Amino acid sequence: MKKIFLSLILLVGTISTFVSCSNDELDPVASSNTISMTAPTGGTFVLTGATAGTTAFNATWTSAQFGFSAAVSYSMQAVVSTQSFTLTSPSIPLATYNSDAATNEKVMNQRDLNNLLLSAGGSIGTSGSFKIRIIGKPSTQLASSTNGVTAVSNEVTITATPYDTFDEFTKIWVPGSYGGASTFADWSGAGNSATLFSAGNDGKYEGFVWMNVPSPEFKFNADPTWSGRDRGESNANGSYSGTLGGNNIKPVDGAGTYFFTVNWPAGTYTMAKRQVAIIGAATPNGWGTPTYLTFDTNPASPYFRMYTKDLALTADEFLIRLKDDWSVKMGTLSGNTENATTGNQYKIKLNGGNMKVPAARNYKVVLDVRNSANYNLRLMPI
Repeated sequence: MKKIFLSLILLVGTISTFVSCSNDELDPVASSNTISMTAPTGGTFVLTGATAGTTAFNATWTSAQFGFSAAVSYSMQAVVSTQSFTLTSPSIPLATYNSDAATNEKVMNQRDLNNLLLSAGGSIGTSGSFKIRIIGKPSTQLASSTNGVTAVSNEVTITATPYDTFDEFTKIWVPGSYGGASTFADWSGAGNSATLFSAGNDGKYEGFVWMNVPSPEFKFNADPTWSGRDRGESNANGSYSGTLGGNNIKPVDGAGTYFFTVNWPAGTYTMAKRQVAIIGAATPNGWGTPTYLTFDTNPASPYFRMYTKDLALTADEFLIRLKDDWSVKMGTLSGNTENATTGNQYKIKLNGGNMKVPAARNYKVVLDVRNSANYNLRLMPI
């Protein structure tokens, strides 16, 4: 009998130990200061689109210790120096290492650092002071866990000047008669017109343009100063043929959003009118009826020239639909169903996979298609 009783005690103790190590709803066991981050050399960084792929600095830090061996996923967080960190401060993933790794290091290129600092509130072209730190969590811990184990590093202050992400890519302008009615200027020769970007910097451009006039006319222009590098339609009357020439292009589908591709070296282009709508089980109308987004025309808005809509969304799937027959949509980069990021830019692509709202609540849906190299969506809690 004593042996049976002793075996039961050992069994209960073993189960308790297992639960305490695997249940991320228990109290954290890591201290908040178990990572040591080394300050990057220099400490002052002027970032530019032309050097986006080059190294800004090497981030190095010691391993997080949780009291048990684990694969640890690390991220870097940033805030402006006058603010304090929280666990939800803007961040970017760095790498996953085992908790007994001798050295942890990530080469931070200018593009990644720039995106992080812009998310933290940095101003384009303005030198600012920022705090950065490393945060580590067991890689198996649920992202939704609010009281799982977490380790954070010391805070390091850097000075940096962010750049406009548009500057990473070559572009052409789309001046025309629609400009003044669409937040730009009519036939602007000073670059105050919509732009199309080349994600590969290879002379192939694409993008969306909102034309808020019933009978728009326009051209493509490789130089906003009208230096003779403008190209239109080869047909004398400007009707669409898809071949670049010297005449104004005159779409017949009226006001609305148009999607363009332009192959400048080949002298060809495509043009198609598009709807801009959110649809899916997460939306009030389900998969049967789209909810159209509105082009933001307010220059004071943080979402100026983006498509937005305030909606009550459920924790379910959705897409951005651009055509009623489902032949053109926007979704995840992977093509698989993924949770969309709440509050930060979530990169998407044409004909990607379903996105999923992570939690039911009211959101401002923000679709930013100004830069074809960085189509992105934001679900801003309201």
